[in-house]
Amino acid sequence: MLYNFAKFIFTILFYPMYRMKVTGKHHIPKEGPVIICTNHTSNLDPPVVGTTASRTVHFMAKEELFKGKFLGGLLRRVHAFPVKRGLADRNALRGGLKILEEGETLGLFPEGTRSKDGKPGKPLPGVGFFALRSQAEVIPCVIISEYKLFRRTKVIYGKPMDAESFRKNKASAKEMSEGIMEEIRNLYEIHKN
Repeated sequence: MLYNFAKFIFTILFYPMYRMKVTGKHHIPKEGPVIICTNHTSNLDPPVVGTTASRTVHFMAKEELFKGKFLGGLLRRVHAFPVKRGLADRNALRGGLKILEEGETLGLFPEGTRSKDGKPGKPLPGVGFFALRSQAEVIPCVIISEYKLFRRTKVIYGKPMDAESFRKNKASAKEMSEGIMEEIRNLYEIHKN
């Protein structure tokens, strides 16, 4: 309920403030497990994906944000869950896989941190782990924005990746992550201007 209310509020705010242009939403499957993989340049990226995606998106957020009772409770109510950064956090990995096993949508930022120059950076292996250990459709996404008032923000959802070929070829999590990031970079290069 809170998620839908927040989505409504962010839609009212973001579309005029950042002149949002969203393309490719039809690539997101209507049902079944989905991983939306997006570049990361700002703290506004999660609400932008949550607002523009056609499904409810569950995000990982750094554990520190959950320490305060109010903010931690709020984040959980909008389907975020904590992850310890810099470590292989087994609870976060299990939590993410459970979301996918239940046929839900997991939103991930393969770089694990914000890009300083706005360009898609180097991925961590975590996103590859989720893609390989689940049967989820992997949707690459790119956000192109400086998040300046009344400047265009573009959100582009790409076609589902052929993650199954990575699974069949027994790719490593690192290889899968690189493949996902390559799709994000391609979207960025096509739409950056």
